[in-house]
Amino acid sequence: MEECKLSQEQSLAEIWNTGSKEMQKHLIAFTKTFVQHYAFIMKTLKKSHESDTMSNRIVHISVQLFSNEELARQVTEECQLLDIMVTVLLYMMESCLIKSELQDEENSLHVVVNCGEALLKNNTYWPLVSDFINILSHQSVAKKFLEDHGLLVTWMNFVSFFQGMNLNKRELNEHVEFESQTYYAAFAAELEACAQPMWGLLSHCKVRETQEYTRNVVRYCLEALQDWFDAINFVDEPAPNQVTFHLPLHRYFAMFLSKAVKCQELDLDTILPDQEMLMKLMIHPLQIQASLSEIHSNMWVRNGLQIKGQAMTYVQSHFCNSMIDPDIYLLQVCASRLDPDYFISSVFERFKVVDLLTMASQHQNTVLDSEHERSMLEGALTFLVLLLSLRLHLGMTDDEILRAEMVAQLCMNDRTHSSLLDLIPENPNPKSGIIPGSLSFESVLSAVADFKAPVFEPGGSMQQGMYTPKAEVWDKEFDPVMVILRTVYRRDVQSAMDRYTAFLKQSGKFPGNPWPPYKKRTPLHPSYKGLIKLLHCKTLHIVLFTLLYKILMDHQNLSEHVLCMVLYLIELGLENSPEQESDEEESASGQERCHDSWFPGSNLVSNMRHFINYVRVRVPETAPEVKREPPASTSSDGLASSQSSRRKSLQRENSGTAQVFSLVAERRKKFQEIINRNTSEANQVVRPKTSMKWSAPGATPQLTTAILEVKESILSLLIKLHHKLSGKQNSYYPPWLDDVDVLIHPEIPRYSHGDGITAVERILLKAAVQSRLNKRIIEEICRKVTPPVPPKKISSAEKKTLDKEERRQKARERQQKLLAEFASRQKSFMETAMDVESPDADIAMEVATSEQHVSEAIYDCVICGQSGPSTEERPTGLVVLLQASSVLGQCRNSTEPKKLPTTEEEQIYPWDTCAALHDVRLTTLQRYFKDSSCLQAVSIGWEGGVYVQTCGHTLHIDCHKSYMESLRNDQVLQGFSVDKGEFTCPLCRQFANSVLPCYPGNNVERSLWQSHSDKCMQDLVQEVEDLQEQLGTFPVSISSETNLSKEMESVMKDIKSTTQKKYTDYSKSPGSPDNDFLFMYSVARTNLELELVHRGGNLCSGGASTAGKRSCLNQLFHVLAMHMRLYSIDSAYNPWRKLTQPMQDKNSELSEEQPEVPVLYRDVSSLLLIQILTMPQPLHKEHFTCIIKVLFTLLYTQGLAALSVKCSAEDRTAWKESGDLKKNTPSGEKSWEVLLGHVISELSKGKIYEEGETEELRVVNPDSVECYLQQFCLPFLRITSLLQHHLFGGDLPSCQEDEEFTVLASCLGLLPSFQSAHQFTSASCLDWPVPAFDMVSQWCSELVSFADKHPDQVKALLIQEPKWGLPRLLQLPENYNTIFQYYHRKTCTVCTKVPKDPAVCLVCGTFVCLKGLCCKQQSYCECVLHSQNCGAGTGIFLLINASVIIIIRGHRFCLWGSVYLDAHGEEDRDLRRGKPLYICKERYKVLEQQWVSHTFDHINKRWGPHYNGL
Repeated sequence: MEECKLSQEQSLAEIWNTGSKEMQKHLIAFTKTFVQHYAFIMKTLKKSHESDTMSNRIVHISVQLFSNEELARQVTEECQLLDIMVTVLLYMMESCLIKSELQDEENSLHVVVNCGEALLKNNTYWPLVSDFINILSHQSVAKKFLEDHGLLVTWMNFVSFFQGMNLNKRELNEHVEFESQTYYAAFAAELEACAQPMWGLLSHCKVRETQEYTRNVVRYCLEALQDWFDAINFVDEPAPNQVTFHLPLHRYFAMFLSKAVKCQELDLDTILPDQEMLMKLMIHPLQIQASLSEIHSNMWVRNGLQIKGQAMTYVQSHFCNSMIDPDIYLLQVCASRLDPDYFISSVFERFKVVDLLTMASQHQNTVLDSEHERSMLEGALTFLVLLLSLRLHLGMTDDEILRAEMVAQLCMNDRTHSSLLDLIPENPNPKSGIIPGSLSFESVLSAVADFKAPVFEPGGSMQQGMYTPKAEVWDKEFDPVMVILRTVYRRDVQSAMDRYTAFLKQSGKFPGNPWPPYKKRTPLHPSYKGLIKLLHCKTLHIVLFTLLYKILMDHQNLSEHVLCMVLYLIELGLENSPEQESDEEESASGQERCHDSWFPGSNLVSNMRHFINYVRVRVPETAPEVKREPPASTSSDGLASSQSSRRKSLQRENSGTAQVFSLVAERRKKFQEIINRNTSEANQVVRPKTSMKWSAPGATPQLTTAILEVKESILSLLIKLHHKLSGKQNSYYPPWLDDVDVLIHPEIPRYSHGDGITAVERILLKAAVQSRLNKRIIEEICRKVTPPVPPKKISSAEKKTLDKEERRQKARERQQKLLAEFASRQKSFMETAMDVESPDADIAMEVATSEQHVSEAIYDCVICGQSGPSTEERPTGLVVLLQASSVLGQCRNSTEPKKLPTTEEEQIYPWDTCAALHDVRLTTLQRYFKDSSCLQAVSIGWEGGVYVQTCGHTLHIDCHKSYMESLRNDQVLQGFSVDKGEFTCPLCRQFANSVLPCYPGNNVERSLWQSHSDKCMQDLVQEVEDLQEQLGTFPVSISSETNLSKEMESVMKDIKSTTQKKYTDYSKSPGSPDNDFLFMYSVARTNLELELVHRGGNLCSGGASTAGKRSCLNQLFHVLAMHMRLYSIDSAYNPWRKLTQPMQDKNSELSEEQPEVPVLYRDVSSLLLIQILTMPQPLHKEHFTCIIKVLFTLLYTQGLAALSVKCSAEDRTAWKESGDLKKNTPSGEKSWEVLLGHVISELSKGKIYEEGETEELRVVNPDSVECYLQQFCLPFLRITSLLQHHLFGGDLPSCQEDEEFTVLASCLGLLPSFQSAHQFTSASCLDWPVPAFDMVSQWCSELVSFADKHPDQVKALLIQEPKWGLPRLLQLPENYNTIFQYYHRKTCTVCTKVPKDPAVCLVCGTFVCLKGLCCKQQSYCECVLHSQNCGAGTGIFLLINASVIIIIRGHRFCLWGSVYLDAHGEEDRDLRRGKPLYICKERYKVLEQQWVSHTFDHINKRWGPHYNGL
């Protein structure tokens, strides 16, 4: 849409700029017609059912017409465009007005818009407002608007429709039945219809010459406000239990005031109204601040969640600078101009905590439940701190504001670049760009934050690139006040404090739990100096004194937060004292000045040291204070005497007597003074208070007056607080007594961070610096050894609450301790059992222990917790995950991965993959040889093989069954399907789907088998043959059905059903037992090969690798062996004989139609597994070694045959001759030259070398031959070594790559005695059971007879072991745009359409339609189908239009994340932000690693079913 809009705009601009006069005339005529029909457009919009579509169309036209300033100006002048627009908007809103219920429900004359109307809910007004904002962005048009008084009056009239909309009334009894969601519409309307045009107008009031505009706006705004107050019958008290968050008139007034002072140098007092109007103006914004506190105190809980939603939206980043910021600024202006005592009393009254501010230990709050008192008091104090600390509109420059906003957001949490852009309140001015201020966003960001590149946690959750505050920002700029202002969720404040604490601990600045640091403020603009009076008014000092006293006396409902705010206010007062007082004069005139009962003056510095001896309090009769006798200095009639006589006595006795203080009375008095300033009897007239709608909760107990002995000053209270906080008597010692410099340079770093004790010390130091008298008094107080605070008389009720608190505290500590212990246990468990990556330690339960003294392996059941051996009756099993895998099939004959095609020329063909080549080989063998023999000559499972992995935990199989039953009955939504046998390990919650029975074995035999036997080779060969003949001698007798054998059968069924039928059925005759036989030993092969891949393709690293930990090959072997033994091999066809005995009758084979596969065509690793799995278990080490030795002779001969085919004819002749010469030497059988010569001469008998030359290997020097043979044999040696490691234990030795052959050969027992390297040849490992030349001749003769019939196939079938690379995903281009441009318009090969959601497979590069019904086959969508064909159920797809990768695993799928990040290390899901994206190689490596190691299920947590619909 944007592109199209732009192109149209350009074309219009071109018409205007380059077109002829004729064209311009047409354009003007069209615009005028459009304007004349504007009202009609509004009507059509209101009726339209699809207002969105229509709005977009209208805006498409209007945005082009009105974006041209020249055109807009002309139409404004000639067609009264502004009048039309404002009038149309006014009429539009008039259609949905309702009577306002704010303040005076019955008699209110004010009307507001109804936020439930479709007009507001669907933002139907949006195109008109958008046009209005658009034309106001032109200086010339805005100027006309601001000069036209009639227009301004109409506009303020329009704005007043939104004033007080969406009124909330607090539910006091029942929970509201239906939570209205109208607040979305209300906030959107105020932002778009009121605030945006306001910002547009403000952008033209930036210079001195525009003062007149501001005066106009302010004047009509105040008139509209006065009308509003009259219409709602407002006198002096807001109606209780009501709040509206929408006061656009107040906000217009506030923002134009701010602009006037900041940019136009206007004198604030010339545009401010009188005191009475200011008192009215402050009421509603103050009501909002109090209501925010009420909402957070859960007092509005019966109104449902939506009220919290409103409180959050009000401060949220997109709204805050059009809502809470102007409100607080307006309150700051009112506070700077009104009487401070009046203002402070109003605040505490609005927050309903007046009754709490008494020196008495008990009080009765008539308007607030006691459970809400603490949080409301915190709210009131926090609000005062915000009011007095914030300088957003009171003197900060735009750059300072941006910096403060950014620091506040970064302190709450580390942020990504995009979320930071979103969270910094933008100037909603259409043409202002994103951020106000001259310094750009980026430079401020680099000044305050460090970039943390994206990291990967082992758990798999991927972090984005984050910005985190620099250390010096935490040290100097962390501002808790700004954080409190900008937090949407209260927990963010805690988060910022936690991070601050962590920084202090880490940098060694403060070890304990710090308090929010005190931050110096930007100096106030001179226009607002009056704000400081708030800090220096008696009312505030009385409140601070009272609260300090109450905290010291442990009164209820006070918290550390209250103390923190009290100290913050005191410190603000000391930092902003009006002028340095002269100490001497003060002490002299103190006597006369003290005509008030509490404090002598209004300066905090001097009031701090003023001692207050007695206070008169009103308390319930039950309070402990009542029982005290009045002190002698108070005359008894003083109690009952009238106000005036008490005044006299007080003056007489200085400040020795009791004082009573009522905030409300003070406030009323001030209010009367202001309102009735002209009348003579100002002090007598008391206006009736507007009726209060609520009464006290419960019956009010009788109040009586008591006199309290206090004898404290603020300074003495602070010193006692220091003792209380530190828990030591006399803990405070004035620092200047040791070091006078402290008074000269009070800014000491040690005071900048710390807890309450530090804060008290800092305040006392500041007080001493400001006044010598204070310094003296502090010293005096410290000299008197303070007696301990007397224990209070505690009433039983208080005792109960105290006990409760204590119990709670203890419970909390216990819980913390438990949690810590639990966390450390969990950590150690994670390290041992779950650690997917750590290369040390084998399976947790050590399946492979080989200790002598343990007779049987002991397993712990993670369900019932019992330990014991696995028995035939009650077998134990390993928790395993079976999954089909085609990872091995993706290996290619190169180390470099293929590239993802991004042009038509680049294509990927799957002909060179491991799976494809093995497939071709098996098909070719089946064409020429007997089927049953072919199925034992290869392994399958390269595609769709079954991989078995475990988390290492064991459980009784009967426990597992009951566990599954309980999961079945559990109604909770699980991310897995219990019916398919899926579950999560009860201990580590790793995903699993089967249990592999542990074979009851003892560990003693293991070490016995490892003893070297002295039997000769021939005897061992015979023993192996005999053992293979004894069928059915499986130790667990299969005839008798034990629980163990049943479980082994069931797990075998699970293994078979894990993969699709096409991956298990290769026989020509379906259902042939040969298939099962092939499948079973191939499962073993797949798991060995995959473990090899996980170890990096070789065994150089040695040890028990990560894979060893998840491997359960030992147990798997027992299950496979038990089933393999059920299939007898006809002894005539037993390959063992062909390998170890020269055959007598050669002619019988030729008579058969299809011969068996020649031995030289058979895969040696497959033969190894067949031999081992058909032997009775457990196997003896000597037999194992014997089998390897025999198979190595065959492997070596295969290598020689393959080598001979690669040589040129001349080389062959040369090798043959040199071999013949050495043939009769003693070590002839162990020399590759002799054997190669023999092979060449044997094979020359047939037509093997006659066919066209194959690709020639220039093998001239003996070294390269040796190297070729070692490389040929290595894959077999690796697999065999792994197998030996799993069957017999013992670690794999580590080595260099070039030594791998010799190390593995000696480890397997092929090397007789380790020879020195220089004379070592691979042939020295040969150990022939019968004369070598006879065997080789026999094996070659099979090839010769095959060559007679099919000379073309002989060479192709000779085993050529290519060097397979490790499996890799496709290589992706650096820039995402390359992929996007090629694929997002590409047509699908199946349905030949451009897919709506194109995706590409990262394994093979196939292009597919995600969720496309066009390519659906038998209810499977294309991605799911492809995941089965390409990955046997695992698919990795890149979604082109979203840059995200999804993983399909069987019937589930999950969003993995993106491997393309922008310059700031962030994802751009769905390409919403449109930033250039670049490949993140680390992430792609993680993805590839998870694919290769089959750990998608464990690492990614958010799986869901796809119902074949992807």
